[in-house]
Amino acid sequence: MSNKLIPCRRDLKEKARELRKNQTPAEKEIWDKIRKKSLGVEFHRQVPLLDYIVDFYCHEIFLAIEIDGPIHDYRPKKDRWRQKRLEAQGVQFLRFSNKDVFTDISSVINSIRKFVEEATSPDDTPP
Repeated sequence: MSNKLIPCRRDLKEKARELRKNQTPAEKEIWDKIRKKSLGVEFHRQVPLLDYIVDFYCHEIFLAIEIDGPIHDYRPKKDRWRQKRLEAQGVQFLRFSNKDVFTDISSVINSIRKFVEEATSPDDTPP
């Protein structure tokens, strides 16, 4: 799989750095489970892509993971637009709510693991 870089606004790099220093409790919970290639691929926190910052991103499989807190309840149109723009660049999304993270972290991690396994498994179809 190619490792295409997705450009970002320069000013978002500092904002992303600040967000990494101030993770939400749900983001911290996920990060503790997916860091250090624990699922076989490398994730990064608070990654600027285009005009946005995604919570977690794996360049290798073009996967963004978003943890939706209460603010997302008030801006669904904005979130859909943002996701649509990034999907046009080849980014795939997994979204989880804070509630998902705190009430069933094992299901959240299993969903991520399943996506990673499918994205990294060799293609079995003949040429």
